[in-house]
Amino acid sequence: MAKKRKTRKQLLKAPDEFISFSSKVLEFAIKNKIKIFYALGVIVLFVIIGSGVRYLSNKAEDKAFTLLEQAVNQYAFAAKADGIEKAYQNVGQDFNFIIKKYSKSDGGKLANIMYANICYKAGDYQKAIDLYNKSLKDFNKHAAIKTLILSGIAYNYEAKNDYKTAADYFEMIIAQSGNIMQDEALFHLGRIYELMGENEKSTAAFKKIVSDHTDSIYIELARERVTI
Repeated sequence: MAKKRKTRKQLLKAPDEFISFSSKVLEFAIKNKIKIFYALGVIVLFVIIGSGVRYLSNKAEDKAFTLLEQAVNQYAFAAKADGIEKAYQNVGQDFNFIIKKYSKSDGGKLANIMYANICYKAGDYQKAIDLYNKSLKDFNKHAAIKTLILSGIAYNYEAKNDYKTAADYFEMIIAQSGNIMQDEALFHLGRIYELMGENEKSTAAFKKIVSDHTDSIYIELARERVTI
C-alpha cells in the first residue's frame, strides 16, 4: 500500500501520535505501514467499538469498555462545545475512576493511554508523562504499542522544552531493531538536536533517513536538511 504523503506543514510540526488499544488494529497498521495519529484516536475507538472488536474476557472488562466509551463521548462533546481545556477538566474524574477500578483490564489500560493523550492536548504535560510511564509497564512486552508510548513521552518532554530528555526517548525508539517508526523518530530527533544547537547530531539523524529509509515520507525533508 502506498504511503499517503503529508504536507510539509504537517511533517514539520511534531505529530500528535495516538496509541491504538487494539492489537488487531496495530497488526493491520504494521502490515500496511500505517501511522496511527492522536487526531484519529477517537475515530479509531468508535470504529473498533462499533465493529465489536473488544476483549471481553468477563463482565468487568465489558463494563470498563462501556464506561470508557461514555467518557470518550463526553470528552468529544465537551471539547467541541467548550474547548479542550474545559473538556479535560470535565472528564478527569471519569477517566481516573476507570483507570483505578479496572487497572487490570484492557479497558482500564487503554483508558490510561487515552487520558494521557487528553492531558497532553490540554497542556498538562507532566501528568501525561506520568500516565504514559504507567502504560509502559502495562505494555512493556508489546513492541509496537511501547514504541508509540515512547513517542508520546518524547513529545511531552519537547512541549516542556526539555529537549535533552525528548531526544533520549527518540533515541530509545531508534535503538529498537526492526521498528517501523524509526524514520519518524530519526526525523524528530534531527529536529530536536537542531533546537539544541547540536548541528552535527542533527545532520547525522537526517542522513540516516536518506541512507536507510529511502521509502520514508520524511525523505525529501531529510534531504533538504542535509544539503542546507
